[in-house]
Amino acid sequence: MTAFAGYGLAGPAVFFLLVLFLLPVVGVFFIALTDWQLGASSLSFVGLANYREAFLDATFRASLANTAVYVLIVVPGTLLGGLTVALLIESGKSCHSFYRAVHFLPFMATVTSMAIVWEALLHPTIGLVNQMFAAVGLPTANWLRNENTVLPVLGALGIWQNLGYAMVLFLAGLKSIPRDLYDAADVDGADLWIDRLRTVTLPSLGPVSMFVVIVVALRALECFDAVKVLTQGGPGDASEVLLYTLYRESFEYLRTGYGAAIAVVFLAMVGTLTLINAIVMDRKVHYQ
Repeated sequence: MTAFAGYGLAGPAVFFLLVLFLLPVVGVFFIALTDWQLGASSLSFVGLANYREAFLDATFRASLANTAVYVLIVVPGTLLGGLTVALLIESGKSCHSFYRAVHFLPFMATVTSMAIVWEALLHPTIGLVNQMFAAVGLPTANWLRNENTVLPVLGALGIWQNLGYAMVLFLAGLKSIPRDLYDAADVDGADLWIDRLRTVTLPSLGPVSMFVVIVVALRALECFDAVKVLTQGGPGDASEVLLYTLYRESFEYLRTGYGAAIAVVFLAMVGTLTLINAIVMDRKVHYQ
């Protein structure tokens, strides 16, 4: 009877896991091996031809490279920015709740609305960013239509959006550091704040930092909304990212089999990061 009750309680969760996750994933892997087009009544098995075409396609290779660059911009920037803001808030004397709320608001905002606002701010002629730069004598640019600036600008927007999330995690990590460690560091001669940061704070934040890196990297891999609203992958392929390529091939060109192959590549990247997260977090290394 106990076993039957257990199966009954677990049954709905297993059912929804199967229907909403496992079956769609299996379906994507199967479709990636075919030439099916969205809406077509027939399909043919093509094996690994979609994967071969993808890796021979210059646009797909550009989207992979751009995604990697975007992740390399967003992850370190968010990590350093979130830690810096958390340290400043924690060292302040007042208004902690206000500063936490201000920095966390971008994370709560929808990406589409945020992108529309930034599109106006980055307008080449009437945008506030160029007007401020011109007022202080700095060079201006058409930030979203310049191949040299579009990806760094998107990366800066990604940092701005994720900064509050990293800040909250680092604040929680700072609260969990025992005061005794700082007292011991003072006894050992770590009188300056930089010494306490190097010998106590950063080592103690090792697990939090690794979690932030993995989660922000996953969020960066999922970049789509900002590219769709602001650049549509342009100019050229300068801001083409993996999910936007997947969307365009699957729903604009209706090449569903090819899009599914791109989705499998994306799932492999996400699965690798998730596995790294599970292994590292399971070890619970504090680097002390």
